[in-house]
Amino acid sequence: MASPAEPRGLTLDLWHTLAYLDPESEEAYMREQIEVAAEVLEASPRTDDGPSGRPGSAREVFEAVYAQAVAASQQGRSVPPRQQILEAGALLGRRPDPAHYLARLREVVDRLAFRPAPGAVEALERIREDGWSLGVISNTVGEPGAMLRPMLRTMGYERLVRTFVFSDEEPWTKPAPEIFLAATERLGVRPRNTVHVGDGWVDIEGARRAGFRAGVLFTGLQRYGERYRRLFLPPGWSEPETPHRANSWAEIPGLLDRLG
Repeated sequence: MASPAEPRGLTLDLWHTLAYLDPESEEAYMREQIEVAAEVLEASPRTDDGPSGRPGSAREVFEAVYAQAVAASQQGRSVPPRQQILEAGALLGRRPDPAHYLARLREVVDRLAFRPAPGAVEALERIREDGWSLGVISNTVGEPGAMLRPMLRTMGYERLVRTFVFSDEEPWTKPAPEIFLAATERLGVRPRNTVHVGDGWVDIEGARRAGFRAGVLFTGLQRYGERYRRLFLPPGWSEPETPHRANSWAEIPGLLDRLG
């Protein structure tokens, strides 16, 4: 248990913990990610001395690269969107402009109807008043974290959270302990005095590997699009073993009081 004199940290997952899309919108968004990438790849110039191109459409190739990036993230390795479009271009014998791809992707993200987790802002206000330092740790495989900041600001999270650790800006993803320790270092707290809240295995396992006080499984927003569930939540990953669970944000301040 943390000494009262020692600062305490609370780190938070983003997707399906602080914010979410309804399953239909999430499914449509992930399809549009692939389609935008395919359009950029198809419009890109061919390389002069590169491969003749991998068999398959630009859509198929990027979808495979995206799936590989998700698989890498589940092992703790970051393959950000900029790298994904370049890898797909190399396989197709194309020279895509990552800046153009990211600009197109931002247009898609800006249209999304993000929803805040019910009660999260109010709970975090109370938790911060109780002396906890707040951070967000998010695996940003499909879109850069910078594109999510306007949503976080609009929902009221940015004024409460001291640090945001987005995996596309780091070499690591959850469950690598390094990304959790990067958050505690920025917050100025010890891992043993830190609790992490998230909706899946990478959250609970990463907190354990990093030596956190506890990992709390948040089950209140476990409503996923089919493609998201297939890619990001292999069987059992939405129900990792942990004694600490919360189905609503109203439960979390009291749970933290018990964890100390």
